[in-house]
Amino acid sequence: MEEKNILIVDDEQFIRDLYSQAFSRAGYKVKTAGSAEEALDILRKDKYLVMFLDLNLPGMNGIDLCRQIRKNYPMAITYAVTGNASLFELSDCRDAGFEDYFIKPVKLSVLFEAADSAFKKLERWKNNNSSSKLHSK
Repeated sequence: MEEKNILIVDDEQFIRDLYSQAFSRAGYKVKTAGSAEEALDILRKDKYLVMFLDLNLPGMNGIDLCRQIRKNYPMAITYAVTGNASLFELSDCRDAGFEDYFIKPVKLSVLFEAADSAFKKLERWKNNNSSSKLHSK
């Protein structure tokens, strides 16, 4: 299995630090960004296929960021995390391409389960793709 890289995008430094430390201790390689624009810059340089995106970001919001990610990186699995659930409709998140939606405060164990599920799904996709290539030869 490839390295388990996670991108955390949140405008609150405390949240970025908390998630970064927790995911790092759980064995993930973590990168953080404080804005959508910073996240897109990171994605141009490095590969991250599992992401947790705050919805209420300065500049481009998390929904628009998710749409951009889905367009440029269709295999990426993104999760919405927000403290302002009333500002963003769940249907908007689904339309944008989020895998799931979490309302802060969210237990870290729930986020770990989501990340684990995402990496298992990516591994299945990779294995299915590899085996379908083998069968097509």
